[in-house]
Amino acid sequence: MMYRNAPETDFQKPSDEEIAYIGRNSFYAFLALHGEELLPDEAFRGLYAKDGRPGLRPSMVARAHLLQTYCNVSDAEAKQRADFDQRWRVALHLKEGDRPFAKSTFQEFRNRLIGHDQERMLLVRSLEAARARGYLVGRRLHIAVDTTPVWGRGAVKDTYNLLADGIQILGRAVAGALDQEVGDWARDQGLTRYFGSSVKGSAKIDWDDDEARAVFLTGIVADADRLVYEADRVAEQVGEGEKASGIRDASALLRRLVEQDVERTAEGCRIKEGVAKDRVVSAHDPVMRHGRKSASKRFDGHKGAFAVDTDEPFVLAVQELPGNAADKEKVLDLVVESEANAQVEVGKTSGDCAYGDGATREAFANAGRTLIAPVPSPPKGKALPKQEFTIDLDQDRVTCPEGQTTETWKEVRAETPQGPRAVKQFEFSAEVCRACRRYKECVSSTKGKGRTVTCHPQERRLQEARAFQETEEFREAKKRRQVVEQRIARLVQLGVRQARYFGRRKTLFQLTLAAVVANLVLLMNYALKGHGTPAQGAAASVLCPVLFVFVLWIVAATRRASRTRHSARILARPVDGGSSQLFAA
Repeated sequence: MMYRNAPETDFQKPSDEEIAYIGRNSFYAFLALHGEELLPDEAFRGLYAKDGRPGLRPSMVARAHLLQTYCNVSDAEAKQRADFDQRWRVALHLKEGDRPFAKSTFQEFRNRLIGHDQERMLLVRSLEAARARGYLVGRRLHIAVDTTPVWGRGAVKDTYNLLADGIQILGRAVAGALDQEVGDWARDQGLTRYFGSSVKGSAKIDWDDDEARAVFLTGIVADADRLVYEADRVAEQVGEGEKASGIRDASALLRRLVEQDVERTAEGCRIKEGVAKDRVVSAHDPVMRHGRKSASKRFDGHKGAFAVDTDEPFVLAVQELPGNAADKEKVLDLVVESEANAQVEVGKTSGDCAYGDGATREAFANAGRTLIAPVPSPPKGKALPKQEFTIDLDQDRVTCPEGQTTETWKEVRAETPQGPRAVKQFEFSAEVCRACRRYKECVSSTKGKGRTVTCHPQERRLQEARAFQETEEFREAKKRRQVVEQRIARLVQLGVRQARYFGRRKTLFQLTLAAVVANLVLLMNYALKGHGTPAQGAAASVLCPVLFVFVLWIVAATRRASRTRHSARILARPVDGGSSQLFAA
């Protein structure tokens, strides 16, 4: 049951002396003074039953989670700071001697928030606080979107130890279902070696010997197959329920680990060449994936996607993506969520070239939205890029860089996210191309054919986008996009680069809480610096020229008066025994 109707004696509002002691301009003081307003107990009523034993004040525990994110500390450290750190205690409205919560209670509250999908509510309330103070209102938003890598919590291992982890996880599930000690069960099954520190490290083989490695891997796969068979038997034996479900999930994971990495042959098993698509990289966090933020930067984990207002850089929406997902994945959902969270219409969305492909542009256009993003550069290759050719879609004509023109085309199929689509492929005459001085530079075919130019399924949109890239409006939008990079840098300081928890759902909670803290700190800084709201800014834009002219008039008048006094001293001359008289004109 939620703690309700708390008397004033159950918590202690901070005194002015306490606020001054912890730093009046600090985030701790901001939460102490405004925490109850931002996150009242009533906001969490849906997390609790109407009856039962009263619990802790949810607003206090929620503020503790914000402080944990702000300080980037563990659950144990958060518990310690709530007990002994005066800054935390003042922010949480604790009385002297109070020990506000146990670590398990702190974690249970987080699980309640996640289980009820309430972390988004915290983000929405931070944006409501911004709107109440005059931000994010009176205009259509221009937002910027981007992603950042999030290193996963699970250990990433090679194939041998990855299979061993899968065997260990399934073995624990089977032993638990049979109510046996894991060590005893593993000994009976002949699987003890998989419950040590490293099955690969304990192997006494010559790792330079291909045959020895194959024999070792074949033995691991045989143990995995035997365990999967035993697990299926035990799952049927225990029937339906949580234990059977746990066995089936662990069995499916082990099967997948074997299938993705191992090639079975008549001579035995060997590791597959290359990397399987959507490969599981950690048995303890199976949703982690190999990802790339660029060609040279690889990571294992997830991606965090963020939408930020470019005028007042509040984080409007957060998403968690698989590590191997493209940045553009679900970007339209991110825009829609930004509108829902901020309760303001989004007018324009800016992104980098990861969002500039034709399919994403078409999705935005079909949704009636404006996307501003550079067109991705063509891959480097031997042939001249298609962008060097002039493609006239209205006249069905293509002109090459050397001035040759063709109107010969045929229909071919191009793959798109929505399925195959018919596009035009233009072809230049082989005779014309072979006579050209740039033939080898332009044509990659070794069969003496002419150059072909295939239109993109969204060729017209890409042409319009390339033309727009030359405008001043695009250059201004490109400058605005830097805001999201700056906000992500702040979120990285709040710990989003490293996942705290296993799984994407809890990682989304971590990313969202970081966004909430970043928004509240920004709101606090605006208040401390006297940052004007948009309405105040409009008034200032009118008043500033008037004030400027008035100041210039005052300065000019002062200078004229000074020159007059100076002239009077020069023209003054002693007369009649020391008396002074000003010469008349």
